[in-house]
Amino acid sequence: MKVAAGQFAVTSDSVKNVGICIDYMRQAQAAGVDLLVLPEALLARDDNDPDMSVNSAQALEGTFVSALCQASLGSEMTTFLTIHVPTTAGRAANTQVALRNGEIVAVYQKIHLYDAFSMQESRLVDAGATVGPLVEVAGMKVGMMTCYDLRFPEMAISLALAGAEVLVLPTAWVRGSLKEHHWSTLLAARALDSTCYVVAAGECGNKNIGQSRVIDPLGVTIAAAAESPALIVTDVTAERLTEARNKLPVLKHRRFAPPTLL
Repeated sequence: MKVAAGQFAVTSDSVKNVGICIDYMRQAQAAGVDLLVLPEALLARDDNDPDMSVNSAQALEGTFVSALCQASLGSEMTTFLTIHVPTTAGRAANTQVALRNGEIVAVYQKIHLYDAFSMQESRLVDAGATVGPLVEVAGMKVGMMTCYDLRFPEMAISLALAGAEVLVLPTAWVRGSLKEHHWSTLLAARALDSTCYVVAAGECGNKNIGQSRVIDPLGVTIAAAAESPALIVTDVTAERLTEARNKLPVLKHRRFAPPTLL
């Protein structure tokens, strides 16, 4: 399976942002990509207005996702991304969607909200109540995670125990002391915990690090971007996954009950 991660700086103009997403989708389709991951919270962002992502929230039937669905028509490539979807007055859910051939094929509402490092995502965002469904892409099963979910190993392990072979991770990973080290360490750790591939796409604006990566089931980085807009493309294989799980059968060797997620 060919996978890709696209990173860019989200702007305050949702029309511009959807155009960038569509351009990445077209580039990925032309490259024969089966699975594309885009960053987190793509509707709108402003460095001087931390509430813009929530205040610009749209229903999944709104113009933003509808335009992406239209762009995906006629293609079996599956695209993963997140937008904020209104819940109650002034609040929203950070919602990951998987799009394929004109349709939304899966939805996951972010469970772990980023109330850390002096930020408080839960101030305006409602947490999800369940993990997302597995999505089959080119014969492999894909589990959905979003940004701060990366810090919780039980989530990656639970998805792997449910059958996931690839984990996707749209993010807007905030810059800060040691944060880039945390990013690289946690991506490798979650791949090793779950013996899954991890495909992570990062927003690369002034406040976020970018650094999209694809990690293999033994924790090896097989594709990476720096801090600038980029589309990275690489191959993942069921053979490598089987080889990794035979060498490192951590899912079979567990001595604790499988973690329970909500």
